[in-house]
Amino acid sequence: MTEKIGLIGAGIMGQAIGARLLECGHDLAVFDIDDAKVAQLMEKGARAAGSPAQAAALSDFVILSLNHADIVNKAVFGADGIATSADASKLLIDMSSIDPAATAEMASRLKSQTGMAWVDCPLSGGMPGALTGKLTIMAGGEEADFERARSVMKDLSANYTLMGGSGAGQTTKLVNQLFCALAFQAVAEAVKLAEAGGVDPQRIPAALAGGRADGRIMQEFMAKFAARDFAPTGSLGNMLKDLDSIQAFALKTKTPLPITSAVTDLHRILIAMGLGPKDNAEAMRLLDGK
Repeated sequence: MTEKIGLIGAGIMGQAIGARLLECGHDLAVFDIDDAKVAQLMEKGARAAGSPAQAAALSDFVILSLNHADIVNKAVFGADGIATSADASKLLIDMSSIDPAATAEMASRLKSQTGMAWVDCPLSGGMPGALTGKLTIMAGGEEADFERARSVMKDLSANYTLMGGSGAGQTTKLVNQLFCALAFQAVAEAVKLAEAGGVDPQRIPAALAGGRADGRIMQEFMAKFAARDFAPTGSLGNMLKDLDSIQAFALKTKTPLPITSAVTDLHRILIAMGLGPKDNAEAMRLLDGK
């Protein structure tokens, strides 16, 4: 079924989300502060929106794909924000990865001011998962809103799960990112260990398939790390953003995360090396002494 969808944010993930929605036949209105990014989706059939408010006015569902809670807040409540054209007939689907408490506060505010409901739907699976409709999406919100969003999420996800009330999806994404950050570091160190022992690390995934060390990150990324293939699939800067969110949440809840703290510090070193916009595989540079 064709839906009228507004997309706010046309970066790496927004491009993939938008492309997939257009491929599935949805009517898409796109806003981004970078006109060139909007133009890329217009070439695939999207319409340009002049503001978040206009994107919402043209749509029944509004998807956010943004980098930080402050940017989300501005897109929703700022001048020409979504709230200025929101009403109870529309649904906001936030696919950003942001703070759970900020999510719950903004969702409550939007509902009380406009009647528009909010479902937090952070994702795992990256650009490849979005383009093929195989994302894992962990949601937070009211069950009725979660089910309503399914008409859009079914074309983007292979696994769409309601985790609890508003913010629960974002908390689950923090758990996901904890696993991912630690696994990426483990892959980098495993590559170095294999190389030190004279073993081709690109053969490790096949050798360990089905064993307890097996996992998607090893299978998908170990050969990439071993080849020092730095083609972008996700950035170190975004990973540090998520690690910072995990650390802030852990501090607030007094949750000890000693290994996560060490990996966070390693990411800070990589950022200090100027590698923030670069791919996660660039973590190899630190272990390579480069």
